[in-house]
Amino acid sequence: MKVLLHPGYFPNIANFAVMVQQDICWEVEDNYQKQTYRNRSYVCTDSGKHLLSIPIKHIGFNIHGKQKYKDVKIENEYNWQRQHWRTLQTAYRTSPFFEYYEDDLAPLFKKHHTFLLDFNMKTIQCIHECLQIKMPTGKTETYVPSPKHIKDGRFLVNAKNNLEFVQEEYTQVFNDRHPFIKNVSILDLLFNEGPNAVTYLKNINLDFLND
Repeated sequence: MKVLLHPGYFPNIANFAVMVQQDICWEVEDNYQKQTYRNRSYVCTDSGKHLLSIPIKHIGFNIHGKQKYKDVKIENEYNWQRQHWRTLQTAYRTSPFFEYYEDDLAPLFKKHHTFLLDFNMKTIQCIHECLQIKMPTGKTETYVPSPKHIKDGRFLVNAKNNLEFVQEEYTQVFNDRHPFIKNVSILDLLFNEGPNAVTYLKNINLDFLND
């Protein structure tokens, strides 16, 4: 089955389960929307679920008052990269696999990136390389509101949706302080489960794609 997905910022576990199990086409011709995983990701810290948000520049609107996702630029005057990396270091330095993947991920936070979509694709590429799986390369050429002959998984980018699916618990860093936190960034699974993350993702039931 081919599935249409939005490239997000270190996408959550549900999105990555789809990537691992299905043939993916990236939606790159849509308009940007706020309050989505396009510029945000959730990780687990000692305080619980924590939001990482990339600041963006709101310019380049089209005749409909919208801005293409691929045209959205990152606001780099604020040193958000250093803050995000420090948060990850603090949250996961005691996890089993943080040090193993640290050198692969650190460069993403040390160089300024211009376009949000391009940066998100790099974060996804990095995770695929860490997991030693092939990165999907297919991209849309036009925006189609109701596509045919392809499963539409673009709703998974909506951060407002509380996606319900069965997710087996794994050991998170602060599980002695908080109950298991579902469907956070793939980084949480990577740092805690390492290479076993691929098997974990393959075992997730994707019935939520049929809702």
